[in-house]
Amino acid sequence: MANHASARKRIRRNARRAEINGARRGRIRTFIKKVEMALSTGNAKEAEEALKNAQPEIQRGVAKGIMHKNTAGRKLSRLSARIKSLKS
Repeated sequence: MANHASARKRIRRNARRAEINGARRGRIRTFIKKVEMALSTGNAKEAEEALKNAQPEIQRGVAKGIMHKNTAGRKLSRLSARIKSLKS
């Protein structure tokens, strides 16, 4: 257990932040899963709409420091490439 008041406070703060960050990460994953589901059904229109909804959520994750910007870019790029291949 922490001996200093600041360390005790830091433990409480880290626990709160972990909960918030976990919820945000889960929200991002849910949006990505919606795109994946639309892709698996073969519905390009629905997948494109789901990606439009997922994109700002992923970018928000980058802004909040939950996800690295290159990771977000890679995920968005791969999803859009799969949607593009579905269309043609």
